[in-house]
Amino acid sequence: MVRRWTLVMTALCGVTLLADPAGLLHSLAATVTPAASATRSHPAAAGSQSRPARAPTSSAPQASSSQAPGPRTPSAPATTLPASTPAVPAAAALSPRNANYSIDADLDPSRHQLRGREVITWRNITRAPTREVRLHLYYNAWRNTRSTWLRERALVRPPLDVSRLGPDDWSGIDIVALRLLGAGSAPPIDLLPAARFIAPDDGNPDDRTLMAVALPTDVGPEGTINLAVEWLLRVPRTFARTGRIGDFYFLAQWFPKVAVLEDAGWVSHQFHASTEFYSDYGTYDVRLTVPTGWVVGATGLPQPAPAARDNAVTTRFVQDDVHDFAFVASPHLIEHNARFEHATLPAVDIRVLLQPEHAGQAERHVAATRATLKYYGEWFGAYPYSHITVVDPAWQSGAGGMEYPTLVTAGTEWLAPARVADPEGVTIHEVGHQFWYGLVGNNEFDHAWMDEGLNTYATGRALEAAYPPFHDSVRFFGDFVPWVFRHVLLSRETDANRMRRYRPDARSDVPATPSWQYHPATGRNLTYAKTALWLHTLERYLGWPMMQRVMSTFFARYRFKHPTPDDFFRVASEVSGQDLTWFFDQVHRSSNVFDYGIASLVSGPSTVSGSIDAAPGQANANAATAQAATTQAATPQAPRVVSQQREDGVYVSTVTVRRYGEALFPVDVVTTLEDGRKIRERWNGLERWISYTYRGPHRAVSADVDPDRVLVLDVNRTNNSFTLAPAGQRAANKWTLTWVIWLQDLMLTYGFFA
Repeated sequence: MVRRWTLVMTALCGVTLLADPAGLLHSLAATVTPAASATRSHPAAAGSQSRPARAPTSSAPQASSSQAPGPRTPSAPATTLPASTPAVPAAAALSPRNANYSIDADLDPSRHQLRGREVITWRNITRAPTREVRLHLYYNAWRNTRSTWLRERALVRPPLDVSRLGPDDWSGIDIVALRLLGAGSAPPIDLLPAARFIAPDDGNPDDRTLMAVALPTDVGPEGTINLAVEWLLRVPRTFARTGRIGDFYFLAQWFPKVAVLEDAGWVSHQFHASTEFYSDYGTYDVRLTVPTGWVVGATGLPQPAPAARDNAVTTRFVQDDVHDFAFVASPHLIEHNARFEHATLPAVDIRVLLQPEHAGQAERHVAATRATLKYYGEWFGAYPYSHITVVDPAWQSGAGGMEYPTLVTAGTEWLAPARVADPEGVTIHEVGHQFWYGLVGNNEFDHAWMDEGLNTYATGRALEAAYPPFHDSVRFFGDFVPWVFRHVLLSRETDANRMRRYRPDARSDVPATPSWQYHPATGRNLTYAKTALWLHTLERYLGWPMMQRVMSTFFARYRFKHPTPDDFFRVASEVSGQDLTWFFDQVHRSSNVFDYGIASLVSGPSTVSGSIDAAPGQANANAATAQAATTQAATPQAPRVVSQQREDGVYVSTVTVRRYGEALFPVDVVTTLEDGRKIRERWNGLERWISYTYRGPHRAVSADVDPDRVLVLDVNRTNNSFTLAPAGQRAANKWTLTWVIWLQDLMLTYGFFA
């Protein structure tokens, strides 16, 4: 049932404003508020939260791709927010808080719709004025198959089968009203006639995920505007981890969201299939209305005394210093509460919302959340919020494994063996995003690796620190039944870093390419896997203590800011005391791959063939009698001609190392002799190949390049070693016994059912 929207009527000027119980709007001093007023509302000075200037996608109108927003639909009648709604005291600002939202939203499951109203209080924290504002309308990505998102998704295999979608399975977000609010009795300005859809990335005239709104006057540096927006949202069968299945609703990117303005212009992109999001920090004060009896989890803290009427309940959530807001609603969720406590880190309340069939896995979710808060907090910096909510999404909802401020979705199955990394792996990864994405707010449009890659690297390290190695497994019958390979242990180096996904796509794109321009089918393997691999390589090259200092310095310096790749690279070189440009040029600004291998190893007795001249003085030494000494000294000896003459007790070993890939990295080469002695060489790796030859009393039995596995990025480790000792029989015995046991079990199973 749709609740009547909670509004405040300004009868004098005939404009409806959102209720502002959190005091976000204070007083609407002017259509464009000057700097002094903005500073009073936002105690964090913009100068202390500087953002590096970056080139915008486009700051000029895109006439060729513009379109009118379309027909308006009638809005619901206005009502008054209950006077009992308490105000929430404002906490000291940790972020610029320049993009603030006060939102009322009604979820109507019977119609798969949400009606929303918001006031966006936006402050220009750049050094340049702007004459327009841009809004992301992400839900239009699934309006029809002409959208850029669905066009790009068609390039991914297997393709999305849209033929199975019914009329109610598509989405859309329609702007009903868009007004610039004035002060006092000053009339609002209707901005909807001046709004247009733009497509700065691909010129797609049918894409409606980005709207440009012209303003009547400039918004100068530190100037503030207040936009009142009303919209109707159609909630689809889940796309991109937002939507519904049955009566499980998970909504993300569901409200009109202002884009990010930087000194060089608006950094605003259409919604692409291979990228995520980018937005500024602020305060969210959101009132969510759902049917009575439904459980709601959301970004922020629920406020006391939810308002109930007309078979619906309104719960208010408030959160400062975040850059997004998502929520889940369902009548079937089970709530489990716990607490994280640590000697040197702030305490955090943990709320887990579980599917009933997964109630027995509550502590596994809690343990993984605690491990993340502990290790990330110790390694990088403290989690600053007092709470976090972990959501176990409904089966086949497609909503699992996603991050939002103070709220994440995990993912598990009804059958979840203890030594398999579900739900631990996904929970650590998504909670870890509170640090890399939530607190360090990179531009995910252009540099998705800065949160996904850094967090994949950190996830692997946290799993390694918190748990013994997990077993490999596969699932059958629609992922319902697991099969665990108990003799196969997963490793951080290859499995947590996703080497198997990176290897086939290693050359698909240069990572410095803006992420939204990656090929949709392969981009995520660079974003997640390649970044984790090169960070792990850097860790082994510098050592963990130094790498930890790099990561914690970067975290502290850019918390609640929008860093760029160059910011990270500068910190790494600064903290390590080394110019690491040579490394970043290869892993970030190149698609070259690393591959070093042993080309050959030869070891055997020292032999010689051909003419052998006598060594100096050898003639005199060979003189047998004193009588012949004068004659021999005067007569030169002819060279001896020999064939395969062995030198007693001397062996010669030659190892040849080759660089098969294009990328360069210094590597060690270790040759092991039969007496156990190891000879280690340091090769700069610049040439295509190099050979080392050793003479001595012992044979060489094996050779290894990069034996300590510093170069985790090496795409082919099978060629990194060479042995002269046969080991084929051991491998044959192992796999023969494995298959015999498997065949025996199969025959016993057949006999049981026969």
